[in-house]
Amino acid sequence: MVLAPSDIDLTAEAVLARATDAAQSFARNDLRTGPVLERLVAGLTATMRDAGYTQDPAPGSETNVVLHAIDADAARPFRRKAAPTFVIAIAELPEVPDDRGDLLRVGYPLLVRALANLCVMVSDTPTGLAVRFVTLEQGVYGVGPGLTDDELAQLVFRRIEPLAASQLVIANDFVTDLPEHLWSGDDQTAQMLRAGRALEALDLLPAPFPIADILDKRDLRHVDLLYGIGGLSYGNVSARYLGADMHGVPDPDGPVYWMSASGVDKADLRLVGEHILLVRGFDPERETMVLSVPPDVKTRRVSVDAIEHWMIYREHPDVGAILHVHGWIDGTVSTEINFPCGTLQLAASVADLVRAAPDPSRAVVGLRNHGLTITGHSLDDIFDRVGAAIVPRVPME
Repeated sequence: MVLAPSDIDLTAEAVLARATDAAQSFARNDLRTGPVLERLVAGLTATMRDAGYTQDPAPGSETNVVLHAIDADAARPFRRKAAPTFVIAIAELPEVPDDRGDLLRVGYPLLVRALANLCVMVSDTPTGLAVRFVTLEQGVYGVGPGLTDDELAQLVFRRIEPLAASQLVIANDFVTDLPEHLWSGDDQTAQMLRAGRALEALDLLPAPFPIADILDKRDLRHVDLLYGIGGLSYGNVSARYLGADMHGVPDPDGPVYWMSASGVDKADLRLVGEHILLVRGFDPERETMVLSVPPDVKTRRVSVDAIEHWMIYREHPDVGAILHVHGWIDGTVSTEINFPCGTLQLAASVADLVRAAPDPSRAVVGLRNHGLTITGHSLDDIFDRVGAAIVPRVPME
């Protein structure tokens, strides 16, 4: 029997239980070696084996996690054979910076050049190894110094293991069945354009990271294939479709909503199929978002957070719009783990917080080391309610 999406438990607890039950494997890919790198990588290797991970002799298509040791002065990519492989770029630096801006300036190019999901930088100090992390979402945090190598390896593993076990939902199924009367959008897409311009006016659209200046065409194609992104822009907006002529797919009772595309200028959301897409649903059998698009349009993939918005709309009929922004509001309750964007784990964790809010239809929840997800009856409602309270800096650990 094939289960409908409504029959599948997609709470954070259930999603995490399924991920925990899955067998995990890892492999080393040492493009660079040295005493400091070996202390960290060997410690992680032992810790992962003790935690039940199987070590593959070399990375393969079925390997879940790759410890990709790179030269910080000449980082080389790891080209996956399958998108679910989680790649951790590990680089030794003479000294790891503690300032967030400096960490991003050093670590983010390493992450991009290595085609990694996470960058780990390590340096030796008189009181032990210092490790700093940089995520694809521009999160930064760290552990050490002041720990033994064994203690540090345990803490590093605790930070990377939930991320490495995450399940990406980035596949898109484009169906050219969008009715002609929606090819130019509707009132909701007009609100999305206003919302993007409001974000720009509030300085809440960070400059996209210029990956095209760092990667060649081959690696850009690799990034697009793996993550469904043609560029790194930040934040997204969506609005529930209010017409009666489009139903959910494959669950006819599921939500249908407009959402911004991946890697586009959020201040210029004008073109349906390229800047804005109509999400018809989530197909759990294929772990794929189903989209309706106009014919003869060069489509872009929907934002990687589409699965998160689908979960929220599915559970809360009164939610008419969702805003995700890399900003913050003081006092916001956040997720416990900084899961990567586009994963079932992040989506379920955010959906759990929305469910727990006093009014889920007008909730403000935090994504740890990342930003905010805000629900409302409409995008105009969201900006009227909390727009002025959002600051562009996200607190990091």
